[in-house]
Amino acid sequence: MQPARGTDTFGFESTLGKIARVLTGQYGIAVAFSPEGPRVERDRIVIPSYDIVDERDRDTLVGYLDLLVARSKYSSNEALTALGNGTDARLAQAIEDQRVCRRLLDNYPGARWFIGQLRQRAAQDARQRWQKLSWRDKLVWLVERRLWLETPEPGELSPSLSAALHAVDETIAAARSSRSTDDSIAAARAVIATVRALSSSGGAHNMMFTPGDADGFDAESVPATFDGPPSHGDGTAAPDNASDASLTQAASSNVIDGAGMGHSPLGTPSESFASAVASGGLQPGGQSRPQLSVPLTTEFDLVTDRTGRGDTRSWHALRSLARAETSPLKAKLERALKADELTHWKREQERGEIDRTALARLAIAPGYRTPFRVKRVTKGRDAAVTLLIDRSGSMAGRKIELARLCVAALCDALTQLGFDSEVLGYSSIESAEMRQLYERQRDSGADLSAYNRTVERLDLQIYKRFGAADLSGLADIECGHENPDGEALAWAAGRLAEHRADRKILMVLSDGDPATGDGNPAILRSDLHARVDAIGRAGIEIVGVGILDDAVEAFYPRSIVVRKLHELPGTAFGVLSAMLLDR
Repeated sequence: MQPARGTDTFGFESTLGKIARVLTGQYGIAVAFSPEGPRVERDRIVIPSYDIVDERDRDTLVGYLDLLVARSKYSSNEALTALGNGTDARLAQAIEDQRVCRRLLDNYPGARWFIGQLRQRAAQDARQRWQKLSWRDKLVWLVERRLWLETPEPGELSPSLSAALHAVDETIAAARSSRSTDDSIAAARAVIATVRALSSSGGAHNMMFTPGDADGFDAESVPATFDGPPSHGDGTAAPDNASDASLTQAASSNVIDGAGMGHSPLGTPSESFASAVASGGLQPGGQSRPQLSVPLTTEFDLVTDRTGRGDTRSWHALRSLARAETSPLKAKLERALKADELTHWKREQERGEIDRTALARLAIAPGYRTPFRVKRVTKGRDAAVTLLIDRSGSMAGRKIELARLCVAALCDALTQLGFDSEVLGYSSIESAEMRQLYERQRDSGADLSAYNRTVERLDLQIYKRFGAADLSGLADIECGHENPDGEALAWAAGRLAEHRADRKILMVLSDGDPATGDGNPAILRSDLHARVDAIGRAGIEIVGVGILDDAVEAFYPRSIVVRKLHELPGTAFGVLSAMLLDR
């Protein structure tokens, strides 16, 4: 596995899913993003919500996925979960992460680059938050550094921390050779026991190891704001007779405010991104960059496949209307395609069919050996087409009826002409579960300003998937609620990019600007611009069809506006025909 160079943002989630399936060997495993990650579930890997700015961010998140896959394959997550969120759990997880990553690298050496990028990001996060971390957080991070044979930075060491590290050096060396989860847990408890003994011994003061009540091993983490959602810890001290785990556990938290690789919320919207949102997307130096609409989580997004599940009688009625609209246009396109194909011949061949233009030369030159021609295999029909429909509430009524008729006509004609096609629809709708997550994060004091979809989940529909012959699902096309165009384009383009074809065409039917009930319209527009640019750079030909609205002209390099609804099927077919004939 090599670094994922040149990966476009729109297909990144799909790429992570593929990597997860390869590494785990589980076909059905999925990758989701949530601020309540990271966690490993039975058939899903949850990664913290992310902001991808450059290639290094993508490589870092691949490293994060590698780490979570290693946990799922080689670790007993139940035993670690039973420890809670205390310091012993965090130390055990740090030791276990080094062990399982070592096993992963034995089988997949190429993952070393991505794990290295993850380690660099963890070090960067720790450096940025170092002054806000408690003494025990710093110690856990330095133990993690020792496990990975990394040299601490000058600002990370203090007399008390140096003394503690010196005392547990042999224990850490033994932990580096851990062979099981139980060994990792035992090593973590040994580290804690050694540090406790050191802090209570008289000799500790000779080594300047004098943590006070507010700065000791058992002190709670100081509440801090950092790049991602903060810990939910309440800062209260635990009873003296509490266990090692509960003594340092934040009472109400499922998110650990640590500094290490397995705990820092890597990929969460950064402070620089939030500032860019607030300042209109300006970077230092005045250079602008696109703002992406970052969802709070993607785990509640719903994709419904309606392929072949529509009412057959309704589909036949729709198909009859569709063919009446586009039958002459389809026949014209068919003639143009055949004429184009029949004019491409490779002449002067030693085998094939006789080239009549070479017969005279064959008659006068007995040694002439290439009087044949071969029909050149044209790639004119090796094209995949995705039709993406805006299902927002503003499309209700006559608009959605004509959009349904339009895609039915296009898809039916493409199928008859030998082109593979897919029909998708998108909208968003408020999710009760997502709102609860948002309110929990907000009430905990998390900075949610960088998210632009906080309470609405995507409602994505597949009416006809690639390779399917049954088009009855097209009869089920109906309106939804809002239209986050950028995210929907990323989803559709990701599916299209995975399809094998010489050419890939994405046609979007929309009636206005992107909009959600919980998003900043300016960011939604910037997000759509960025997605369209990324899709174009990936080699996908994209065209926007505006339905009684010219907003598509502002977003799509190639677009057309339909001013009269009854002209929609014919106009869309004409645009698509021109693209298919254009070499």
